[in-house]
Amino acid sequence: MPNIFSADTINSLLARAEAWLQQDVLVIGNLIQLGGVLVALVLARMASPAMQRFCARLRERLGGSSGWVARAVQELEENTLVIIWLALQWLMFVLASGTPLGGNLIEVTVSLLAAWVVIQFTSILIADRAMRRLVAFLAWTVAALNVVDLLDPLIVILDSASVEIGGFHLSVMVVIKGMILFSVLLWTALIASRTLERRLAVSERLTPSVRVLFGQLSKIIFITVAIVVSLASVGVDLTAFAVFTGALGVGIGLGLQKVVANLFSGVLLLIDHSIKPGDVIAVGTTYGWINFMGARYVSVITRDGIEHLIPNETLITTPVENWSFSNDLLRLKIPIGVSYKNDPHRAIALIIEAVDAVPRVLKEPRPVVLLKGFGDSSVDLEARIWINDPRNGISNVKSEVLLRVWDSFHAAGIEIPFPQRDIHIKSDDIGAPRTPPAPAA
Repeated sequence: MPNIFSADTINSLLARAEAWLQQDVLVIGNLIQLGGVLVALVLARMASPAMQRFCARLRERLGGSSGWVARAVQELEENTLVIIWLALQWLMFVLASGTPLGGNLIEVTVSLLAAWVVIQFTSILIADRAMRRLVAFLAWTVAALNVVDLLDPLIVILDSASVEIGGFHLSVMVVIKGMILFSVLLWTALIASRTLERRLAVSERLTPSVRVLFGQLSKIIFITVAIVVSLASVGVDLTAFAVFTGALGVGIGLGLQKVVANLFSGVLLLIDHSIKPGDVIAVGTTYGWINFMGARYVSVITRDGIEHLIPNETLITTPVENWSFSNDLLRLKIPIGVSYKNDPHRAIALIIEAVDAVPRVLKEPRPVVLLKGFGDSSVDLEARIWINDPRNGISNVKSEVLLRVWDSFHAAGIEIPFPQRDIHIKSDDIGAPRTPPAPAA
């Protein structure tokens, strides 16, 4: 076994290294490219402070927002040197690639800087840690393959592993390109739809139902465009899917009738403005406020904190009470009984005084107290009050009214009766002998 530490071996290795440096590294073209890389770095360092100040002013205009736009601006401010360096190197590569100098060294620099930028911005755009690691691995892999000039041969190999389907060239490379493009376009579509929904949410010119309608339609449109563009970009003939899509649509329509009915019912609910987010509605024996209107269902939260997911078709085909359709006014009826021994005029005045002391009861329309009838044990009165915040509960305001009426009646000596029954027994019937029935004829 040769001794790797011998003088001959070391001299041979040094000679090979010297020859590599002289033939492949220390040549005019590479030295010029290395100088271009250093010049680009110096220019980027000189320009980065101005870019950082611009990003700082932009962050101030955003007002401390915690959205992905603000995080992107912060990431841009922290990586201005690398981004400007990448832009200058890419411009140099474009200019040098058509000259005898070539641009191999500059291309290597561009690949490494691009991989770094992709990884940095992936950390703010992708929340999942495993997905961020996957993107970082792919970025460094592509950069390494490009550095060692294996990226183009690998693309050729992946493209050669293919099959022909009706004149369509389907290869591993086409599948990878389609998946990457679809992921990027779908992510962009979701980001765009969420941004548009936030803009619509703060718009004062649109009603809540119209905001939800536009938000749902924009999401459907953006996702559809992402799918169509992805298929077209990989060479799929979309006209070939026309007949298949029609047949598939008929099958889906027959098999998913309820889903389709709920979808169109949701569109009708949004168009006719019969209900909208924030409305207080009653369905059956329960009531709650609308929290969210989706494509298939409406989320209604009751006072118990239970969230009911009601299908849109149910809200179309069954009677629904909307307590805030035209306005938020709601009248409550509270039955109250007083004893026949008390003056009903005095009781009515005390009830009006007690009702006026409840903060949630409106002064206009005025609360009234009516005498509804003469019951078996009490004079039946009924307090009718108005509130404009049914979302805050009904039983609690009734309870507060009744408690104040209780205190007022006790202070005034007015009796609140309870059902009583008097039993009268005739004294001459007690102990009298019974006459036996006459015998049958």
